[in-house]
Amino acid sequence: MIRRKDLYTALADSAFRFPDKIALVEAGTEKKVSYHELLMQVDRAADMFFEHGIRKGDRVAVAHRNAIDTVVANFGLYKLGAVCIPMNFMVTKPEEIEYILNNAGAKAVVTQAEFIRHYVKCLPQLPTVEYIFSTDEIPSSAAGNPKLQLFWEQIEKSTVHEETASANAGLEDLAFILYTSGTTGLPKGAMLTHGNLASNVISCAQIFKITDDDCFLCLLPMFHSFAWTTCVVIPMYLNLKVVIVANVMPASKWLGAMGAEKVTVILAVPQIYAVLSKEAKGLKRLYLRFWPFKNVRFAVSGAAPLTQEIKDRFEEKIGVPILEGYGLTETSPVVSVNTEELQKIKSVGPAIPAVSTIVLDDDGNEVPRNKEGELCIKGPNVFRGYWGNEKDTRDAFTEDGWFKTGDIVEVDDDGFIFIKDRKKDMIIIKGLKVFSAQVEAVICEHPGIEECAIIGVPDGRGGEFVKLYAVKKEGAQIDEAEFRKFLKTHLDNYKRPRDFEFVDALPKNALRKVLKRELRKDAVAKLAARGAAAAEEHVA
Repeated sequence: MIRRKDLYTALADSAFRFPDKIALVEAGTEKKVSYHELLMQVDRAADMFFEHGIRKGDRVAVAHRNAIDTVVANFGLYKLGAVCIPMNFMVTKPEEIEYILNNAGAKAVVTQAEFIRHYVKCLPQLPTVEYIFSTDEIPSSAAGNPKLQLFWEQIEKSTVHEETASANAGLEDLAFILYTSGTTGLPKGAMLTHGNLASNVISCAQIFKITDDDCFLCLLPMFHSFAWTTCVVIPMYLNLKVVIVANVMPASKWLGAMGAEKVTVILAVPQIYAVLSKEAKGLKRLYLRFWPFKNVRFAVSGAAPLTQEIKDRFEEKIGVPILEGYGLTETSPVVSVNTEELQKIKSVGPAIPAVSTIVLDDDGNEVPRNKEGELCIKGPNVFRGYWGNEKDTRDAFTEDGWFKTGDIVEVDDDGFIFIKDRKKDMIIIKGLKVFSAQVEAVICEHPGIEECAIIGVPDGRGGEFVKLYAVKKEGAQIDEAEFRKFLKTHLDNYKRPRDFEFVDALPKNALRKVLKRELRKDAVAKLAARGAAAAEEHVA
């Protein structure tokens, strides 16, 4: 039985039991560390942070690609009882960086040369940031700034401190402040404790039947809770090997490492599975099946909806089952998942052990099974609240403590969860509910459509109409009249897009979730421009 413990203690226990076992491998490089070596590096990092004034409860941002360095920095902070703020390294706008670091009151930043200029540029607006540590080098353009330090050089200079001899964090202490991706507005800092992550690790290990021989591929960015909990914390807890991928492209590096290191578990977003199955032709298909995926027991899909087409094609061509799951940053993140033994088409599975669910209507009343409502969660994986934001924290929970996910679902008689839509993405047409996910799934059945998104646009009469943004498949030619006929045939009148637009790509965040707020801005701006043009024409 796996015992709940703080994250540093979990790593230390693994290193004590299996010191020589390989813990981390960087795909496409010669870099790898054993559990003993990793623990020594983590301990030295904790000493270094301590010497630079980092104490229990202090917040430190980590803006870094997937790497051994990222794991060392995070676990070094865990040992001190400090709080890690994972930063999306693709965020480069000063106002976004400044908002997160100032909101969190970050005391330091750990990054790398590739991104350091973005943080140096913001320093005048970051009063709480005392140091920026670079894990590789400091660019000449930033040299001479006393706040800039070389991470590993400072580790070499540090000495052992009595105060850092053992873990300073308990299960109720914060491990992370994870800023939500902000698909609907300003990001909010979700506070996750060591106990939150520990409970999710134990539940996932149980449901996935993790064994001592498993090896994980960490392909998704570690700044996201899905990647960090499932691809790093689970293996560190259970003394397993992780193959770390810094860049998705070129894929040959990590595909080769999958075969060489005998990866057994892969977790990714649907787009990765779609690309792999598309590439699986002829000799390439044989290579994928019998080298990278030869030892893979199962693949897990999350962070975005998995279509049945992608699932079927991948399983047929690669020969590995995909298990779709569901979760949120605020739930550490896994809430539910299908298993090989228990799965249903279009479902994200039943709740994992220790997680309770309930479905409520708009008035807060529980709805019966097989009826639509908002999914609400209770369990040891549920976050403490939003950092410095009492109002949003209060609004996120019901009066009796259920976390409101904002997702409209149905739960069947067997407890399987079927996601209908995001509550905020639901469109109301003359009092009728239009679930965007449902409509998008129908439209994607068109042979020429690669992906799409619908939004509600103000109709000028106090209501909304449906607008579609769609991306064509490569080489596809779609006749407008034929497409309108397809929509009319497959969708009820009130669900049918009144306006549609073909685009080269949909705006997305780092986890490939569509940023519908950007589409709404675009639609409203174009609507306003049309109105202005019509007014000018009328005057003329």
